[in-house]
Amino acid sequence: MVAAPSSNRSIVDWLGEEADSLLTYQAKVSRSTLHLPGPDWVDRIFAHSDRNPQVLRSLQQLYSSGRLANTGYLSILPVDQGVEHSAGASFAPNPIYFDPSNIIELAIAGGCNAVATTLGVLGSVSRKYAHKIPFIAKLNHNELLTYPNQFDQIMFASVEQAWNLGAVAVGATIYFGSPESVRQIQEVREAFERAHQLGMATILWCYLRNEAFKQDKDYHLAADLTGQANHLGVTIQADLIKQKLPMLNGGYQAVAQKEGKSYGKTHDRMYSDLITDHPIDLARYQVLNCYAGRAGLINSGGASSKNDFAEAVRTAVINKRAGGCGLISGRKTFQRDFKEGVKLFHQIQDVYLSDEITVA
Repeated sequence: MVAAPSSNRSIVDWLGEEADSLLTYQAKVSRSTLHLPGPDWVDRIFAHSDRNPQVLRSLQQLYSSGRLANTGYLSILPVDQGVEHSAGASFAPNPIYFDPSNIIELAIAGGCNAVATTLGVLGSVSRKYAHKIPFIAKLNHNELLTYPNQFDQIMFASVEQAWNLGAVAVGATIYFGSPESVRQIQEVREAFERAHQLGMATILWCYLRNEAFKQDKDYHLAADLTGQANHLGVTIQADLIKQKLPMLNGGYQAVAQKEGKSYGKTHDRMYSDLITDHPIDLARYQVLNCYAGRAGLINSGGASSKNDFAEAVRTAVINKRAGGCGLISGRKTFQRDFKEGVKLFHQIQDVYLSDEITVA
């Protein structure tokens, strides 16, 4: 049973001075251009694709679980930070999450559609929980023990291992723009093909990584660059795209100007007719690059801070109004008291449950 959403007033309070701008804005690109989330999502979008019936069943299981069940929206707990950011840095704020069982319990209590975490975490508790909440097995990671630290997503698990432990989906990261990206694209494409053959859905973390993207501003968060990363992700048949919320635009131009040579291919409309600097327009451009929303866009909740609740609600409102399909929230939830983590998940989900917060 889906819990009733909290009052729209509480969401307005969390948004503060941005409330009117975020809740009333009409996007530059019309919503009629997009395929928007809804209860019939799998039937309307994926039933017409080349995904086999087992993949359709796995996707439906994802969309039919948790507090957001059968809305077309997703709320996911990701915990791969024990490898990506080191276990100590990630779990020291709340040591109960060194125990994989507590990771799964947080996702269940938080009303999540699924939990996305490592082979080790899922494998250690699969017989206890695989039938209680959908598992997403994250296949590759960046490890931070090599000295000097290096940044490269390498495979820690196989698709077959994910299938054997009961996962309904696999996840992977590609560092688009990095020297290693060509190899990562090939590895992940092969893994996603195999996952679809075995009946599992696929989720791609479409991250950017290159020192050239760090100019006077952090263009790792530029709409034009992240949008293209999304487009490459759906090209290798990611069913869902996970991306950081865009904060600015003009990444291609900034890199070309700084390096003094051409970079990529652009069109003037990418910076005029299709987008403005409004947060909803920036995110809508990301959705547009996900085959006009045929692959659902999940935005990241980001690192934990003293303003976690306000930041999470803001991100959820932008994602929903832009045409995205949900939020993935890790450190903001598991690096705090268990009950507070559950509360934050519910606050995010209330945004998607609110009929008053509509697609712009």
